[in-house]
This record gives sequence, C-alpha cells and structure tokens, in this order.
Amino acid sequence: MEKIPMTPDGYKALEKELKMRSGEERPRIIAAISEARAHGDLSENAEYHAAKEQQSLNEGRIAELEDKLGRAEVIDVSKMSGDKIKFGATVTIVDEDTDEEKTYQIVGDMEADLSKGKISLSSPIARALIGKEAEDSVEVTAPGGSKSYEILKVQYI
Repeated sequence: MEKIPMTPDGYKALEKELKMRSGEERPRIIAAISEARAHGDLSENAEYHAAKEQQSLNEGRIAELEDKLGRAEVIDVSKMSGDKIKFGATVTIVDEDTDEEKTYQIVGDMEADLSKGKISLSSPIARALIGKEAEDSVEVTAPGGSKSYEILKVQYI
C-alpha cells in the first residue's frame, strides 16, 4: 500500500471534509431520498433519482477520503530543515525571463491549491525543484512550454 505524503494541515482538511460528508451530508441525502420516495412512483420521480445520484457521489467521495486518510504519511514541515528542497519546503523562485517572483509550498496531491501557493509534489515545477537548493537554476518543462527559474530562498515553515 503506497503512502501518501501530507502536511498536518492537509490531513486536518481531509478529516474535516470526511466528517462533514458522513455527519451532515449523508443524513441530508437520506432524508431527501425518503421524502422523494413518499411522492409515489419511483420510475418517473426525478427528485428520487437526483437524490440517489447525490448519494452515490457522496459515498464515493467518503470512500476516497477514508482511503487517503488511511494511507496518509503526515510530515510535520515545522520540524524539517536543510538547504535542499524536499516535500514541505516553501520555495521562492524568480522567472529568469520576466523577473517575476513566486513563492510555492510543495505539498501532497490532495492538498495542492495554486491560488494558495501550494503546488503538488507531482507537478512539473515541483519535480524540477526537488533536490535543488538556493541559487540553483532549474529548467521546467510544462505543457505551456519550457521556463527557467532561479531559486532565491528555501524555507521550512
């Protein structure tokens, strides 16, 4: 069984979603199915079929969350240090063509969110950064083309 690297915050977010889906969403959907069933003929009851579809999607997500949490390897980034970039590092880079600075934290696939500056360990830019250190240059080959970045700072926050 392959472990899934995750930060403590990412683990808590998945736990919170699981609790919401099983504690709030599941009973709400069951109530909607019961109400729709009371309307009579199920073969032509759109509300019933919609509620069953919601139930299927919710149960699928619950199973996925339970699997991910069961295989999670929680890595406390605050206890890490060093110069080399690895999982959990917060990295400041500059685009060598545009001089645009960006800061990213390398996190697990389940908690990646570019709008929050969190990139997946399996993304092209993270794969290029792993093992490098400050002042190194990296070439990132992404679907949009090739880009060059210089690493300005590596932190473990």
